[in-house]
Amino acid sequence: MRSSSFPYALQESLLPCHFKLSFPSFYVFFHLCLISLFIILFLISHMISCVQVFPPVNFTLTVSALAQVLLQWKPNPNQEQKNYTIRYDVKILSPVPEEYDTKKTHSIRTAALHNGFSAHVRTLLLHNELQMRSDWVKEKLLPPPGAPETSVTNLSCVTRISISSTVSLHCTWLPGQEAPEDTKYFLFYRYEMYTEECQDYIKDKWNRNTECRFSVTHIDPEEVDSLIVIHINGSSKYAAIKPFQQLFNQNAIEKVNVPRNVTVFLEQNDLLATWEKPISPFPKECFEYEFYLFNLKSGNKQILKIPVNDFRLRIDVTSRYSVQIRANHHICCTRGFWSDWSEIIYVGKNDMFLSLLI
Repeated sequence: MRSSSFPYALQESLLPCHFKLSFPSFYVFFHLCLISLFIILFLISHMISCVQVFPPVNFTLTVSALAQVLLQWKPNPNQEQKNYTIRYDVKILSPVPEEYDTKKTHSIRTAALHNGFSAHVRTLLLHNELQMRSDWVKEKLLPPPGAPETSVTNLSCVTRISISSTVSLHCTWLPGQEAPEDTKYFLFYRYEMYTEECQDYIKDKWNRNTECRFSVTHIDPEEVDSLIVIHINGSSKYAAIKPFQQLFNQNAIEKVNVPRNVTVFLEQNDLLATWEKPISPFPKECFEYEFYLFNLKSGNKQILKIPVNDFRLRIDVTSRYSVQIRANHHICCTRGFWSDWSEIIYVGKNDMFLSLLI
């Protein structure tokens, strides 16, 4: 009886013990896993710490065109490349801060350089999701020489598109406050890689150039938001004239052409107006309009924004109205300067106005 019941009793006594041991065993296993993970992470970090990241060498800045800088560098010959991806962090400090990374060993940036240019570059070592960086290498271009406050001020430029789809350019400026009276300014524009000096100047009373006109340029009217570089330097017998540069978005300085074939008429109690888009390579969807309505009888004025090429408005048919329309860029590119108003068109009747005419 005892011999037969002993195994059962032993089994019964061991069963609770088995469950008591399983819970702490889980923690032992969990702790062992954590220790293993820490060891692996330590080994990885140790391996990473053994990989030294060297900064690029031969970092140079070169003025390659008006308001254009070529940044160049070379990989560090001591840099280990096995199983690693090498890229470069570039940080432009001035004149306009900018940060980016590249796999190339050169970069071109367009910027106004009359106050100098400075930049940093460093090596970026990538392995899976790990990133290691070197120290920065720094370089700068000094501002061009010139006496303070001798460079031009208040530079403003406007472009226009002609019927033949050529683009004209007109710029105006004021002489620097400390510029001697004999100062002669000279303007150049650069569009992409084409550079041209002005040949048509307008002078002030001291015979100094203060305006420039290009009747035809190499500016592409179909390009969207490209940059136009304006560079103005000068000469004087009494002082070194400091150069000045400014970048313009070509669409932002475009004086939009006037809407064409404006037609206004009355239909019962409604005023109807239709017109065609301005001369431009952009489609009609790229323009918005302002509709100026003046009631000659009451003196009331309205300026309404219209996104399409036609318009209907309920009016007082006993009054006479004058109508004008102007245009600007809308969604296809940066807004330019509003066009001039179209010629005045009169519509409707005004007995008082007609009696004055008689």
